[in-house]
Amino acid sequence: MTASKRVKRALVSVYHKEGLDDVLKKLHEEGVQLLSTGGTQVFIESLGLPCLRVEETTGYPSILGGRVKTLHPNVFGGILARRDNEADREQLLAYGIEEIDMVIADLYPFKETVASGAGEADVIEKIDIGGISLIRAAAKNYKDVVVVASVAQYTPLLHILEEKGAETTLEDRRWFAREAFAVSSGYDISIFNYFDNGEASAFRMAADDPMLLRYGENPHQKARFFGDFGKAFDQIHGKEISYNNLLDIDAAASLIDEFDSLTFAILKHNNACGIASRPTVLEAWKDALAGDPVSAFGGILITNTDIDKAVAEEINKIFFEVIIAPDYDTDALEILMQKKNRIILIGKAAGRPSRQYRSLLNGVLMQDKDLSVQTAGDLEPLTITLPSARETDDLLFANKVVKHSKSNAITLVRNKQLCASGTGQTSRVDALRQAIEKARAFHFDLSGAVMASDAFFPFSDCVEMAAEAGITAIIQPGGSINDKLSVDYCNEHGISMVKTGIRHFKH
Repeated sequence: MTASKRVKRALVSVYHKEGLDDVLKKLHEEGVQLLSTGGTQVFIESLGLPCLRVEETTGYPSILGGRVKTLHPNVFGGILARRDNEADREQLLAYGIEEIDMVIADLYPFKETVASGAGEADVIEKIDIGGISLIRAAAKNYKDVVVVASVAQYTPLLHILEEKGAETTLEDRRWFAREAFAVSSGYDISIFNYFDNGEASAFRMAADDPMLLRYGENPHQKARFFGDFGKAFDQIHGKEISYNNLLDIDAAASLIDEFDSLTFAILKHNNACGIASRPTVLEAWKDALAGDPVSAFGGILITNTDIDKAVAEEINKIFFEVIIAPDYDTDALEILMQKKNRIILIGKAAGRPSRQYRSLLNGVLMQDKDLSVQTAGDLEPLTITLPSARETDDLLFANKVVKHSKSNAITLVRNKQLCASGTGQTSRVDALRQAIEKARAFHFDLSGAVMASDAFFPFSDCVEMAAEAGITAIIQPGGSINDKLSVDYCNEHGISMVKTGIRHFKH
């Protein structure tokens, strides 16, 4: 696959001209004839380079307000003709069509125009026709033609021109063709998604420039992240982010987004092992850590307020993988950066996606993200005893945490501090037992604490265990045919129970 071809004639028709001048000058130095249209032609001539107008090749002017410029057999015949096909060569000769060996074309900024909030008429005008046709034609005929489909490919092209002159190998042309089809397919997906208007009538996604990860969940698994990590976070220190780091970062960001008051959370394997809301960041950190100082080792730390020197000194006493905050005081960063591999992120106010995707079997699962938020007004009392104001605040706090815990999940909270949780258990009883034992292991008094469950109680066994542990208020979705068993037990023992009507399973 090393067949070399020389570029003798290049069609250049681009929207973005940044960085193109060096490429054009080099092509001219190599004796390549330049062919162009409209604004690109003016740009080429402004560089003092000769340029043949496309109209001189087609015999037709640009028409329909520029919608039709290059759509002509004299252009596409020159691109698509197979150089090793005698019939194609005879037809080129018969119709006086000259070969085109390189196409440099990009596309109107459709996605950017949509993002700008422009009206539909402006958006439609940014659906490129000529450019994408040129790109697809040149990419299809990569055995003979070089296609450069975006600004991102100007530099690789310039490197080739500087190393090999106007010569390209088959490997070179196939690489450019691959990149071109990535550009054209992503462009079409953006257009489809605009017309689909969020209905998800078909699954179409495209992402460029993946983040190469050290490995997947385990060292023997390869992994990449397709997305714009930099839109959500700035990494200011530390080693490369791993697959598992990304899972934890996503879980941490989703959890902290639930809280308006100053909150600090510690996560491990996507579950909160400590979280507290307090008046100061130092208090929030200390009470979050108290929830499970063992699991905090190697965890992910996140807060919705800035990190100062005092809390940095405390945080620096333990080993952790990642810390996320809106900002850091300079002296706090000096402390946190003492560990060279420690990942320090600044969280940005970027919108989170409203849908979730998961690959399985031979397809992809899609669902709306669980963005439901319950307030005091959403709680329906089920018992004679009503929760106090303090218990109501704790119930809402516990419900937010259990929403972001792996099912089956139970959370125990007192004074806006996670005392313990039971997560990822095959039964709700086991989840509660785990939470109670964990709370006791870290010397929490559960008297007056509240309990949240991510799903209903099929029997009264969990509320019985909770009562024995000192729990005084319970929040759950409700909906079991046996709800009455749990409610009756609570009424007999003076425990308040409210329901949300919203289940929060998480796998």
